[in-house]
Amino acid sequence: METAERFRAAVEKRDLTALEDLFTEEVQLYSPVKFAPFEGRPMVLGLFGVLLRVFEDFRYVGRFEGAAETGADGTQAPAEILLFRATVDGKEIHGIDLLHFDEAGRIKEFTVMVRPHSAVQALGQAVLAGLVADGLA
Repeated sequence: METAERFRAAVEKRDLTALEDLFTEEVQLYSPVKFAPFEGRPMVLGLFGVLLRVFEDFRYVGRFEGAAETGADGTQAPAEILLFRATVDGKEIHGIDLLHFDEAGRIKEFTVMVRPHSAVQALGQAVLAGLVADGLA
């Protein structure tokens, strides 16, 4: 998927403006630290602004392509999984980004999963502090 490659490059360069055109207007991001998804391009971009500051030593380490059922409407959509490693507040994180694409190839749904539990807690605290600081929570 060309979009996934552009997404990966933008994240690795910490280029928030390059991410904007990759998301649909109604994108939903499912986070490991919040039950309800973050909804809409402005909110998701705001969250990415926080994540790009919070993650240390972020790097993608693998990739898988296929199709998967979306969480929002249960339809099959082209999908890609990007495996990553990072550090947050001294805790090493292993995670995946699951990207679902619309017909135009833009990201319509995004799910993040991370481990271990201590890293999820550190990530949740850091993201919440960043969202509050940016006026998003």
